[in-house]
Amino acid sequence: MKKIVLGMAAFTASVLLASPAFAALKVGDKAPAFTIPAATNGVVGTFSLKDALKDGPVVVYFYPKAFTGGCSLEAHQFSEAIPEFQAKHVSVVGISTDEIGTLQKFSKETCQGKFPVGADTKAAVTTAYDAKMGDMNMSNRISYVVGTDGKIAFVHADGDASTHVSSLLKAVGAAN
Repeated sequence: MKKIVLGMAAFTASVLLASPAFAALKVGDKAPAFTIPAATNGVVGTFSLKDALKDGPVVVYFYPKAFTGGCSLEAHQFSEAIPEFQAKHVSVVGISTDEIGTLQKFSKETCQGKFPVGADTKAAVTTAYDAKMGDMNMSNRISYVVGTDGKIAFVHADGDASTHVSSLLKAVGAAN
């Protein structure tokens, strides 16, 4: 019985430590720079955080997999809120470990062509932002606001897809 209890405690601890609530990047940390292939409205290009920050803060949001329930809901909510982000001079990029071909379709259908979604197939950016889902080559659901100074200005680490966009809009509204 003791082994089972200790085993459950270790399992629980590993799940908690792998959850986005324990993200390594905190407000004030330097955001890792990145350039990745990205699709916007089905067209493939590149997304550079450094270049995007020249125009204002950037929401960098990580999601597990295109065309799944929560990820599609979140992407659609972002697409609907893009005018509000733009009014605050904030750009948005979604990042997953999906292949760029999948993201071409996702960017057009689900994101309605309103913002880029980046392909981080080797999870390099995902890992740098401590958004990797345990040992899997997949992102957790976590969002960051990166200020024009290149530092993390806000972190939303709640795994509930329905709360990310409203929380980020409030955060960028408070910052402006």
